[in-house]
Amino acid sequence: MDPLSDTISLLRPKAAVSKPISGRGQWGVRYKAHDAPGFTIVLAGEAWLAFESKTPIQIAKGDFILLPTTPAFALSSQPGAACVPVEPRNEAVRHGEQDGDADFAALGGSFTFDRVNAALLLKLLPDLIHIPASEGRATRFGRFIDLLSEECATDYPGRELIIERLLEAMLVEALRWRGSGAAAVSEGLLRGLGDPAIARALQAMHGDVRANWTVTRLAGIAGMSRSSFSARFSELLGCAPIEYLTRWRMAIAKTALASGAKTLDRIAAEIGYESASAFSTAFRKRLGCPPGQFARDAAWSP
Repeated sequence: MDPLSDTISLLRPKAAVSKPISGRGQWGVRYKAHDAPGFTIVLAGEAWLAFESKTPIQIAKGDFILLPTTPAFALSSQPGAACVPVEPRNEAVRHGEQDGDADFAALGGSFTFDRVNAALLLKLLPDLIHIPASEGRATRFGRFIDLLSEECATDYPGRELIIERLLEAMLVEALRWRGSGAAAVSEGLLRGLGDPAIARALQAMHGDVRANWTVTRLAGIAGMSRSSFSARFSELLGCAPIEYLTRWRMAIAKTALASGAKTLDRIAAEIGYESASAFSTAFRKRLGCPPGQFARDAAWSP
């Protein structure tokens, strides 16, 4: 698989909660940071989304917002509106005036990611993905939104299951989407894949994680000098090439250990270590515990 597909496969995303959000008149709410990937799909009207120390952004009908990790944020009917603190809820939410037709409507909620590698892999993704309707409607993504909006307006049998599956497909589509704002994405895998030379090196590493990769060899695949490649890779990915490879190998190992389906010898061979002993030493140095203990802890964790 390609690097992004590999990452999504290890994250195993699932739509955990989805709920209608609506508002009328003037209103504003503020949420604390919470440890769950969040999303919002605007179905009607517009609102303003603001993060601490950043300029508010306007979101309107057809827009999609994805937060791989959810920092503190405010949602309001207009910029600068007074915001009251609220807690996340699993049922429909109405802001502002409670009577009358809503002038803002959205579907919001959260995803779950596989806990084993979530902390590591989420660092490869941008803090915020905003797909405006003006760009999303002309793509496959726009068709997902149309289907989801239609399903939300019905009460057909199986409605909740269809919504959940559409949201999961939209998550994958959002993570691989590249629009006019792609260059503004912070360091991470998506930014690296946006650079053709670095993308070739990433694809090579993911295509054969067992290989004895060196910076010189990867630079050759990228068609760059060793020093230029190393600097560019670090700038885009936030870490050096071999460090990225090591993190990815450990992510694969952690998933295999958590499943309990493979021996240490097999795991070591599949990710490029000469022996189970060499793998165990590297794993302990990186994770602070031996592979066997990690597997036992993962098996007992809820």
